[in-house]
Amino acid sequence: MTAPVFVVDQLQGVGAEFVLDGPEGRHAVSVKRLRAGEAVVLTDGAGRWAECEVVAAEGKDRLVVRPHGVREEPEATPRITVVQALPKGDRGELAVETMTEVGVDAIVPWAASRCITQWKGERGLKALTKWRATAREAGKQSRRVRFPEVADAATSKQVAALLAKADFAAVLHESGREPLAGVELPAEGEIVLVVGPEGGVAPEELALFEEAGARAYRLGPSVLRTSTAGTAAAALLLGRTGRWS
Repeated sequence: MTAPVFVVDQLQGVGAEFVLDGPEGRHAVSVKRLRAGEAVVLTDGAGRWAECEVVAAEGKDRLVVRPHGVREEPEATPRITVVQALPKGDRGELAVETMTEVGVDAIVPWAASRCITQWKGERGLKALTKWRATAREAGKQSRRVRFPEVADAATSKQVAALLAKADFAAVLHESGREPLAGVELPAEGEIVLVVGPEGGVAPEELALFEEAGARAYRLGPSVLRTSTAGTAAAALLLGRTGRWS
C-alpha cells in the first residue's frame, strides 16, 4: 500500500464522495499538496479502510475524495504484544514509533521497579497520550490501516497476568541460555515479549514472570538499549512467524 494514509473517526456510511477536513485535511492539502486524480487511503486505524481517488482540493484544509468501497483488514496472527519498560526522556516515543513501523500489534507501558521514569498523575497521562499519538502518526507514516493498541501503564503483577494468557511469552534477559532466534513459535494466538528498563529486569520481577510461564531469552551477542530492543526482537519474530513473508 503506497498511497498516503489519513485517519477518519469512522468509515460507516461513506458515500460517493467524502470530505476530509480538519487537521488531516490540512495536512493533505497544504503539506502533501494532493491534487485531483491522486490516490489516498482513509482508515479508522482499527482495520477498516478505503482506497480513494482525490476529486478536488478546496482551500487549505478540505480534500474531496471518491472512495472505492470500504474494506476490512483482518487481525494479523500470531498477534505480537511488546511490554515496554518506561525509558528515559523521549526514548519511549522512539520505541513506540519504530515498533509501530515494523508491525507490532500492541504495546503495554510497564512501570518496572528499576525504571528511572515513573508515570504518576498528570505527568503519566500526558506521557501515555504522547505514546498513543506517536503510534497513530507512525501508523500513518508506515501505511498501516490497523494501528497498534497502546494500553494503560501496567504493574508487574498485571504484566504477569498478561504473560500467563499468552501462547508464547518471553523476557529479553542476559540470563537466557537460549537465543530468541531458535525458539519454536506458535502459528497463531498471542506472543508477548517483555523488554526491561536500562537497569535490567529485577530478580523478583524475573521470578514473577517465570512463574507466569515466561522464559528468559537472549536476543544477540550485544546489549541493546531498551528503546531499540523491542523493535529488533519484534522484527525477528515477524520474520520467523511468516508475517514478513
